[in-house]
Amino acid sequence: MAGSLDKIRVFTGNSNVGLVKEICDTLGIPLGRAEVKNFSDGEICVEIQESVRGLDIYVVQSICPPSNDNLMELLIMLDALKRASASCITAVIPYYGYARQDRKVAPRTPISAKLVADLIEVAGATRVVCMDLHAGQIQGFFNIPVDNLFATPILLGYIKDNFKDDIVVVSPDAGGVERARAFAKRLSSGLAIVDKRRSGPNVSEVLHVIGDVEGKLAILLDDIVDTAGTLVNSAQALNEHGAKEIYACCTHGVFSGPAIERIEDSSIKEVVVTNTIPKRPGKESKKITYLTVSSLLAEAIRRIHFGESVSSLFI
Repeated sequence: MAGSLDKIRVFTGNSNVGLVKEICDTLGIPLGRAEVKNFSDGEICVEIQESVRGLDIYVVQSICPPSNDNLMELLIMLDALKRASASCITAVIPYYGYARQDRKVAPRTPISAKLVADLIEVAGATRVVCMDLHAGQIQGFFNIPVDNLFATPILLGYIKDNFKDDIVVVSPDAGGVERARAFAKRLSSGLAIVDKRRSGPNVSEVLHVIGDVEGKLAILLDDIVDTAGTLVNSAQALNEHGAKEIYACCTHGVFSGPAIERIEDSSIKEVVVTNTIPKRPGKESKKITYLTVSSLLAEAIRRIHFGESVSSLFI
């Protein structure tokens, strides 16, 4: 990459070391030296093992399972860097945990996404970079600049390279229609919506499909696949409406609870996710394909460091 990156340092906790090493390789810089360990009682201890005084620091850490440990690692590392006199500290959060708790959905419930934003800001972050925030309004929870990148170019490239049949992009719920419409427009494909009603957290009941999917290759599009209940129920509905083949594309692969078993037993041929959340032992499947977002995040870091526009990455 053009320009000198001598004043950049990239650090990470334990959430997604593989992705961060890819980012550093793309930037052509070494990974910042830091020790992140636990005391015998479980408390997290961070020690920055090189001088960061006056430098432009980027801490890359996903708030993914184990979410609370990874969040605390991020906060403690931000505090350590702030107290080490870093010039500016950008928290690069490929997966922003607690994002689904972005509003009060019942009396006497928290807005945890706002609490996490406050913690990150108080800990020392002067800027935040996220990817495919579950709720765009979370950007407004911060009083510092926030760049919300999208995995759209990476997922679109994979779809164009691998799916040549008559495609229909399917939103698994009404909330994802805008995202699905944008994909469908770029692919010059049809659009369909799965109408569902939730009876409880992580439980969904599919009612019917809006749009023509008969005889077509259906691509379910979502930002997060957690327990995979929504994807599997949507796939079943698409099958019943005559879809020829069913695939799924999601940015964040959480794969909690029975997700892997559900995907294995479903009619979905392939689930494409990015490595904002790394592969975890026991959460693997031949049906799951991982795409890297390292080049996108590395380019965002480079542009922020040199004061260049990041808006062209918001596609």
